[in-house]
Amino acid sequence: MKHALFMWLAPLMLCGAVLSVAQDDGVIVRRIQERGELICGVNSVLPGFGTQNDAGDFVGFDADICRAVATAILGSADAIAFRSLNSAERPTALASGEVDMISRNTTWTLSRDTEWGATFAPTTFYDGQGIMVKVDFGVASLDELSQESITICANAGSTTELNITDLIISLDADWTVNTFPDADAGMVAYEAGACDAITSDMSQLLSRKATAAHPGAHLILPNVISKEPLGPLSPQNDAQFADIIRWTVWGLIQAEEFGVTSENIGDFMDSDNAGIGRLLGLGGNVAGEYLGINDEFMVDVITQLGNYGEIFDRNLGPGTIFGLERGLNALWTDGGLMYASPFR
Repeated sequence: MKHALFMWLAPLMLCGAVLSVAQDDGVIVRRIQERGELICGVNSVLPGFGTQNDAGDFVGFDADICRAVATAILGSADAIAFRSLNSAERPTALASGEVDMISRNTTWTLSRDTEWGATFAPTTFYDGQGIMVKVDFGVASLDELSQESITICANAGSTTELNITDLIISLDADWTVNTFPDADAGMVAYEAGACDAITSDMSQLLSRKATAAHPGAHLILPNVISKEPLGPLSPQNDAQFADIIRWTVWGLIQAEEFGVTSENIGDFMDSDNAGIGRLLGLGGNVAGEYLGINDEFMVDVITQLGNYGEIFDRNLGPGTIFGLERGLNALWTDGGLMYASPFR
């Protein structure tokens, strides 16, 4: 009898659970629309990715990803407020609702995906952890460094700290890790001689080397010691918002693949290419309607911010002081990992 009753009630219980989740769907999107701006957690001390210029405006690759999402929802790249977060502050800021999303050189890991209650969007920057030393220290490889007794600087509360600890154990190296709340503090300590080496994502090390007082005095060792897929994330309680972030990122990538840029998008507004019509939501094609936003949301995003390649080049590419090559962050058609799911 109890078994029969359970079998009768189970579908209703499941239906109730689904309805409960659905009732929360869109809660962050509505909050953003009512507020008139998106609040995004970013790095404020990492040139090229997230920092403040002389006017106090946040600039960088990750900041522009935030702006792309704000544009998709609100139609304007200026409809945004930034919150500076260090590594340790990220989970609390996300869980408390202090920020709507985070775009701050954050590695997608199992524990963060689950314990933080986060939904990660597609990876926007494929990276890996490295080590930088001063040239006059006299080592040129990880093998040589492993023979030395050193102190190494790392960011507290980051995968960087965990990865370097694992490496020390695997190498049986006589290294001591000094942790700091952010990249600025770690770099200051390293340059002052408090650490013999500094470890972080390769992109961060390149950024720090390029902006150091004497870039030639530093050497980034060639060894990559981890995989670091970096990208934006949002709370798990709003699937609609997560979908908007996801498809905005993929839209940026797909636009580059199609050759649609901020400069030439006007030439594509009457394109007879079905794929471009679906990406841009033109000619009766549904795009944003699936997400609860304007069908032409990617027109707004590309017009105001450009495609993925434009955002990369503007902030990190060969024309900047960082001079980063695309590498793994090239399109899949160019041998990289950037690949968008179909707008269909």
